[in-house]
Order: sequence, then C-alpha cells, then structure tokens
Amino acid sequence: MWKIDTSYRPEFQSTFERLYDKLAVLNQSRPLPAIALRKIKESLTIEWTYNSNSIEGNTLTLRETQMVLQEGITVKGKSLREHFEAKNHEKAIDYLYSIVNEKYTLRSIDILSLHELVLRMIEDEFAGRIRNGGVRITGANFVPPNANKVSDLLDELINFVNTNPLELNDIELATVFHHKLVWIHPFFDGNGRTVRLAMNLLLMRKGFPPAIILKNDRKKYYEALNQANSGNYQKLMLLMSQALERTLNIYISSLPDNDYDFQEISNIVSEPNELPYSQEYISLLARQGKIDAHKEGRNWYTTKKAIEEYIANRKRIR
Repeated sequence: MWKIDTSYRPEFQSTFERLYDKLAVLNQSRPLPAIALRKIKESLTIEWTYNSNSIEGNTLTLRETQMVLQEGITVKGKSLREHFEAKNHEKAIDYLYSIVNEKYTLRSIDILSLHELVLRMIEDEFAGRIRNGGVRITGANFVPPNANKVSDLLDELINFVNTNPLELNDIELATVFHHKLVWIHPFFDGNGRTVRLAMNLLLMRKGFPPAIILKNDRKKYYEALNQANSGNYQKLMLLMSQALERTLNIYISSLPDNDYDFQEISNIVSEPNELPYSQEYISLLARQGKIDAHKEGRNWYTTKKAIEEYIANRKRIR
C-alpha cells in the first residue's frame, strides 16, 4: 500500500472546508446556464492547454494558443510540434469530458488514451505506451523506478485511488495521485501533461471544475513535487488547492445571484474603508492559502469579505 504522510491535514482543514462549501454552492445552482457553461469551458480549455504546455516548454502565448485552437491559425515562427501540442491537448480535454461522470472509476486505459492523444503526430511510436527503458528527469531529486516495475506500480496506484484505504478527501486523493504518477513516470515523454489531465478526472467526477496549474507557478510546482518525493505534501497540497479555488471562483462568479466581488488586492486596500492589514500582508495570506483568494497571471485576487472573515476568525481564536 502507498504510505502517505498526512501531517499537513490540520493546517488545511479550513481550506478544504471552504472548497467543499464552494462546490456545494455550485451544486445548488446546477444546471448552470448553458451559454455561460459553454463560454467558461471554452475559456478554461484554452487556459488549461496554454499553461500545461508552457510548463513543458511550449512557447505559444495564451493569445496564440487561442488562435490555434479556435481560429485554426498557424503562428509564424512557432514549430509544428508546438501547434500539434496545442491541438492534441484540446482533444485530450475533450476525451476527458466525454468519459468523466459521477460514477467514473479510474482506469489505466484512460491514462494511456490521454497520453496517446497528447503525443499523437509528435511521437507516435511512444504514444499511449508505457516506457520500456530508464529515464532521468533534469532538476528532480529522484530517479524514476525501473521500467520493469512501471506496469505493476501503475496498477497499484490505480487500485489505491479506487479503494482509497486512507479515506483521503477528493482534493487530497487527486494531489497524491498527481505526485505518485509523476514519480512512476510511466512514459518516455508527455508525463506532465498526461498527469495534469488524469488528475482532473478524480476532481471532475466529484463535480469540481478542473484544477489548472499556472505557468507562472512552474518553479513552485517543481519544488512542491520534489518536496513530495521526500514525503512532504504541504506545498503540493497548497498549490493544488489554490488551482482548484481559482476555477471554483471562476464558475461561482458566473452565477446570476453571486455576491463575490473579486478584485486585485491592491485595489481592495486602497478603498476608503481601510483594512487593518497592509497589501503585503494580505498578499502573504493569499499565498499561504489562509484567505479565499486566487491568482490571475502574477496578481492575487480576493474579496473584502474574505479578509473581514479572516479578521473575525482571528478575534474568535483570541
């Protein structure tokens, strides 16, 4: 059985509760307006594709990714591979949406199918096939397991996810699966994109929107994975929770009667009714996951209500 250090749990209890509360708000509002749902899905597909590919070195910008996916335009100066990576990732997302539902059970065939779509027309000989040789990862603090063990390790991980013997919540389970699949490194190429797609099967089957790791968090993401290799899930759990909170906020903000007013932190602290905290301190709270906040580009967004709730909770603790 996979052994997991869950010492992070007390620190994340309020974050998990907040994310599940938001999921409940979404569930109560379903079905969401069809046009709003379509627009959000289209937008997130572009963002998801851009960020996941960029983490792996693709140089298409967000706007160029949109042009390739929605307008079928070939971007001058960009390689054919980069264009294929964008179109392939979009098709992999479509496949993911086509198989995921509330009764979905993780299967190895789905992970292999996602990988086949990711590498189609790029490295066809390896697409959808488990590696049969050793690999090394530049910058990582571990060496992936021997190729002879990969198939059994993948089956063990899928069994762990489907039986959930440690009774992890959906966010924990997706995070642990994410890390362990990266550690197994089942393919010669395309592991990162495939992992970030497959991980969302576990979240989306429970009604969550996809969690999208941002390109700007690339360094933080790799550091978090390295720490998880040593048994410390603190940073990876935080990064995953923040990625999920961002997309939850995007969906909730689209609801007709929502009262969420997300603004850049600099705008909130400059309002006339001054808060007792500085912009720097509120940004720190956001980065630490201690308030309801999400990242857009390099800027953090939150609400005045979120800060006031944090202040009220601090007073109650005292």
